[in-house]
Amino acid sequence: MKNNNHLNCNEKLLHQIQSNLKGFNIRTHEQKGSKRAAVAITVVDGGHGAGAYGLSSHKHWSNKAALILTRRASKLRKHPGQWAFPGGKMDPGEKPVDTALRELSEEVGLELGPDSVIGRMDDYTTRSGFTISPVVLWGGCVETLIPNPDEVESIHRIPIKEFLRNDAPILEDIPESQHPVLLMPVGHSWIASPTAAMIYQFREVAILGKKTRVAHFEQPYFAWS
Repeated sequence: MKNNNHLNCNEKLLHQIQSNLKGFNIRTHEQKGSKRAAVAITVVDGGHGAGAYGLSSHKHWSNKAALILTRRASKLRKHPGQWAFPGGKMDPGEKPVDTALRELSEEVGLELGPDSVIGRMDDYTTRSGFTISPVVLWGGCVETLIPNPDEVESIHRIPIKEFLRNDAPILEDIPESQHPVLLMPVGHSWIASPTAAMIYQFREVAILGKKTRVAHFEQPYFAWS
């Protein structure tokens, strides 16, 4: 796509993402002791949620493509308040697609079927002991999203254009790792890895058609436990 500043939520973008993901060989892996998990990276219309994270206006985003992200409920024992894709631990017998669709329904009230799956991205193993499989879904025009108060503090539709900023990604060195921490700027703040790493790979692979790998990027200290 020559002008990624106009990423409308339409068939053209759907076909672009499908084509880019089809040509990408995902890397899956098992790490001893890690638990399996999956997340839903869901492309929807911009709706009316952009102002919630510091962008100047949201009215003109309604037809623009966005990703569904959440802020985890503050009462959760692990990673309260952090940015996340809808997702969670895989139940026995589930495949990553099953988990992603189930968690999307449970966390934000969006019911999608297997026909909404448009691809996969690389597994990412976290410092907290999970190997996450990102599943890319097409939601299209979605009128209402309802947060599950037990898991979700708030729901945000963040325009894909925001992740194409020239100052993304932010890379920060830490003495404990040979690899930098990856952050993705959004509004006047930022999103941390592992979520940021998956956003960055979505941007690079699904939107820009590159073969970028992200599993080596580090997470900030607060995400380690």
